[in-house]
Amino acid sequence: MDRNISITQDSNGDKVVIINDILFSGKRSIRWGEVKKYLKQYVGEFYTIMEDNEIIFIGNDLPDEYTGSKYTYTLKGTNAKAKANAAQGIPELVEIAVNRHFRENTNSKHNKEAKNGWYRYDSQFALPIYSENGEIERYNKFHASMLIRHDANGKKYLYDIIDIKKETSNPLEQ
Repeated sequence: MDRNISITQDSNGDKVVIINDILFSGKRSIRWGEVKKYLKQYVGEFYTIMEDNEIIFIGNDLPDEYTGSKYTYTLKGTNAKAKANAAQGIPELVEIAVNRHFRENTNSKHNKEAKNGWYRYDSQFALPIYSENGEIERYNKFHASMLIRHDANGKKYLYDIIDIKKETSNPLEQ
């Protein structure tokens, strides 16, 4: 799998995943089936969060949840494109995640797979904005929450990336 991804720091010193290729775009809607297919390559892998050395596994449920969650269905425009393309940077987004928050599982639907509750981490990524001649003009930076389920087996699994918000105060320069 060829990926054009890097990690840099923004003006505040926070780590940001730079996703240099736009694989998923569309004038009207994202082809979520293609994103789902792309995500399946991560299943069975695991990544370590640098901040706390937690190991996060990628389970079989990630492709379905990432592309078919209620949250994903509400996304339009820039945020839909951002979530679709963030799929390319999942290993790095997990690695740079910060600010762990724990929540008890309150939904009986998840009693088995999230028996030990949920964690949320903050992460950031940036996507290029191209000029009319195809040159990268700047990057739009996005904040995202990584939703991690703490399974009955004791392992932590990436479940979804939610709450994607475009940073409007200071886009990354090239």
